[in-house]
Amino acid sequence: MSERIKGMVLCALAMVTVGSTVVASKVIAGGLPPFTATALRFAMAPPVFLLLLRVTRTPWPRPDRRDLALLLLQAGLGSVGYTVLLILGVRWAPAASAGVVAGTLPAVAALVAVLALRERPGRYLIGSIALATAGVLAISWPGEGAVGDARSAAAMVGNLLVLGAVVCEAMFILLNKRLRVPVRPLALSTLMTVFGLLLSLVPALLEKAWERPLPTAALAGVAYYALVPTVLGFVLWFAGSARLKGAEAALFTALLPVSALILAAVWLGESISLAQVGGAACVLGAVGLASLDGRGGKRPESPLEPAEL
Repeated sequence: MSERIKGMVLCALAMVTVGSTVVASKVIAGGLPPFTATALRFAMAPPVFLLLLRVTRTPWPRPDRRDLALLLLQAGLGSVGYTVLLILGVRWAPAASAGVVAGTLPAVAALVAVLALRERPGRYLIGSIALATAGVLAISWPGEGAVGDARSAAAMVGNLLVLGAVVCEAMFILLNKRLRVPVRPLALSTLMTVFGLLLSLVPALLEKAWERPLPTAALAGVAYYALVPTVLGFVLWFAGSARLKGAEAALFTALLPVSALILAAVWLGESISLAQVGGAACVLGAVGLASLDGRGGKRPESPLEPAEL
């Protein structure tokens, strides 16, 4: 097997684990408050990351005050904000729909960069944003009848919360470019989990989750989220992307909504609607166009570098 094929397989597996976070969040949302689940996630991951730091002999970063403030803000948005909003969103939105919305990250990240940096978007980027918007609208279209209207309204609120999570992740990517001294991916992931724990601990204590029974399924969902997508997904992605060109690796982010749709049907037993399939198709097209917009320039930013993992 060639190194390029190995890279493609590893990136694909990494994106399948990321797509599964939407389904895991659905399980978690049924039994745990959002900040409690977030704090537990970030309590489980750091020991593994610290071990990886030691094994790989990755140096611990020494940021100045400005970079430290940016790192804390990144953790608040990309780690805590993303996780909390995703868990809240899937309480009302089907996991399949939430996965489609989460898959718009490349287009949303590009849009945030255009708005914040006042960059002039290319035609591919404009098309990507338009397709991503069409995909979100397709899955959020109101149903018929009173019951359908109520469900659609709840799903729309859930999808908006998930979109808020995506915006938090997009801001993480933008802030990462503002660091004076770049932090290595493994060290950055470790910092994000440690800072994420510190930032979510007080809100988690205020939720007083220990005063009621904690469902085993929700706790297992948190453990899965912390160890499989967060740690294993990180290892798979960077092992794969190291063997591929930036544009090639970026294309595999299109697997996120696809894996979320399939896992929602298989794991949760959700029925997949034609609107969800159409929305996923639009998002796939958006990811493809976003990757074309980066051709000939620097390596495009990956949405997995690294807050989401």
